[in-house]
Amino acid sequence: MVKFLHSMIRVTDPDATLKFFELIGLEEVRRFDVEAGRFTLIFLAAPGQEGIAEVELTYNWPPEDGSTPEQYDGGRNFGHLAYRVENIY
Repeated sequence: MVKFLHSMIRVTDPDATLKFFELIGLEEVRRFDVEAGRFTLIFLAAPGQEGIAEVELTYNWPPEDGSTPEQYDGGRNFGHLAYRVENIY
């Protein structure tokens, strides 16, 4: 059995990105702030569809040294597709 879990997108402005996805009907269903890794994961789904097909937004926090944050241009903002499978072999 294969089940689609989510598609991951890297974002530089989580608030603006959330507004966009809310306009097309998705809502935030989970959020994890990972201080050790300096990133935030935000999971979105259509109403009543949590756990069925989600979008994962990954926001990498700005560097602590004040340097310019990484920009995701040229297709670098796509991260991965996630599937649950019974056995990977």
